[in-house]
Amino acid sequence: MPSKKKTFEENLQELEAIVTKLENGDVPLEKAIAEFQKGMTLSKDLQKTLSEAEETLVKVMQTDGSEVEMDSDD
Repeated sequence: MPSKKKTFEENLQELEAIVTKLENGDVPLEKAIAEFQKGMTLSKDLQKTLSEAEETLVKVMQTDGSEVEMDSDD
């Protein structure tokens, strides 16, 4: 059975749970390192999703249906 790709929200909840566990300090060092690495991977995936969403939202449809790139103030 193929694994279902998690949504942005599910990944964000998982990252928040990892952060909470690590902040509590109740995790053995080896598990903390593994959780940290998993959290970094999730963070990168979430950032990529946000960047892609931003690129999509920056495009505005003209009345004739053509797309125009908007300048972003980054």
